Amino acid sequence: VQLQASGGGLVQAGGSLTLSCAASERTFSNKIMGWLRQAPGKEREFVVAMDNRPRYSDSVKGRFTISRDKAKNTVYLQMNSLKPEDTAVYYCAADNDWSMITTRPRYWGQGTQVTVSS
Repeated sequence: VQLQASGGGLVQAGGSLTLSCAASERTFSNKIMGWLRQAPGKEREFVVAMDNRPRYSDSVKGRFTISRDKAKNTVYLQMNSLKPEDTAVYYCAADNDWSMITTRPRYWGQGTQVTVSS
């Protein structure tokens, strides 16, 4: 079982990036999927996740949009109006439980670095 994240990079403040996360198994179509991030020297934090509808952290609400293509077992994160404080390693994650996806998801992908320059 694998979650493969891609799409990170370097962008200037105010710019946009799109992250993708592809799941290796169709069983993930029934799970909650989303993203967490960890900045250097900081705790890992929940960003967004969705099953049939999304839930966003207050820090990204209105700027980030999560979407899902169940046929492709893929979840996307469109990040707009990026800020330097969005700089972090972003991790794709999945779980069956909302209380776990926001803290300690059962399934993790490798991280992808997002760097926002000021």
